Amino acid sequence: MITIETPAGPFTMTGDGTAVTAAVFGTELPAGWAAPGEVPEKAVDAVRAYFGGDLAALDAVPVAQHGTAYLEQCWDMLRTLDGPITYTRLAELTGRPAAVRAAAQGCARNQVALIVPCHRVLRTDGSLGGYRWGLDVKRWLLAHEAAHRA
Repeated sequence: MITIETPAGPFTMTGDGTAVTAAVFGTELPAGWAAPGEVPEKAVDAVRAYFGGDLAALDAVPVAQHGTAYLEQCWDMLRTLDGPITYTRLAELTGRPAAVRAAAQGCARNQVALIVPCHRVLRTDGSLGGYRWGLDVKRWLLAHEAAHRA
C-alpha cells in the first residue's frame, strides 16, 4: 500500500502486485475493501503523471475490482470517458438506458477512485451530485482535467 501526496489531498492505493485493487482520497481504506498489498510502480508513476497534467497516464493502469456483471460493465465504461457525462448518459452507454440508478450504483460502488474515473459523472442538471471523497475533491479533479484536456 502506498500514499501519495497530491494537490487534491493524500491518495492511497493498494494492489496485488500486478493491478490496483483499491484507491482512495485519504490515508485509509474503508473496512472490507482490498487488503493492503503491493502497488505496481507503473501505477504510482501514472498517478504522478496525471497530477502533472497527463490525463491519459491512468488509462494503462491495470485494475482489479469485482462486482456484478453490470457493475463491472459500468467500471469498464467509466475508463473510456474523456470528459464529464451524466448518470443518464452512463446508463445509455452501458446499453441499458433505463438503468440510471444502477449506473449511479456503478459510481457509488467503485473502489478504485481516480483510475476508474467516477468523478466524471454528473447529475442531469450538470450539478456535481455526490462523491465519496468529497465534493471539493471532485470539483478539483474536474477543474484539473478541464485545464489539461487537449
